[in-house]
Amino acid sequence: MKIYLGADHRGFALKTHIQETLGGHEVVDLGAMTQQPQDDFVDYALLVGQKVASENDAYGVLVCGSGAGMCIAANKIAGIRCGVGHTVEEVRAMRHDDNINILALPADFITQDKAVELVKVFLQTPFAPEERFVRRIAKIKELENHA
Repeated sequence: MKIYLGADHRGFALKTHIQETLGGHEVVDLGAMTQQPQDDFVDYALLVGQKVASENDAYGVLVCGSGAGMCIAANKIAGIRCGVGHTVEEVRAMRHDDNINILALPADFITQDKAVELVKVFLQTPFAPEERFVRRIAKIKELENHA
């Protein structure tokens, strides 16, 4: 499984910690590569979103202060279903029901241990291809085609 990572200045330290825990996966860090106080989360959301949307069996983890900015930006890319995760239950439900392919994390509001736990749940929870979930995702794809 390929995992793309991205973070702005507020998520940089947490992204670095997460990357160190992802043994057994092909991990590609798309930045920031150094602490850059003036960078913009949108740039990293775009890089990760484009990669995840263009590849099969690829996932992304984005980290910024609240998680919301990364999530909003990533969801502008066709084929991306990104959600902000605060709890194991949220992340499990988003993977199971909505088949999210990018997890956004709020560096300002969770611990390193919680972040690692959420990423593990994100990567281990399968999508449940029940008719209602598949139908809803198809409707999302229709929105992308007509936006």
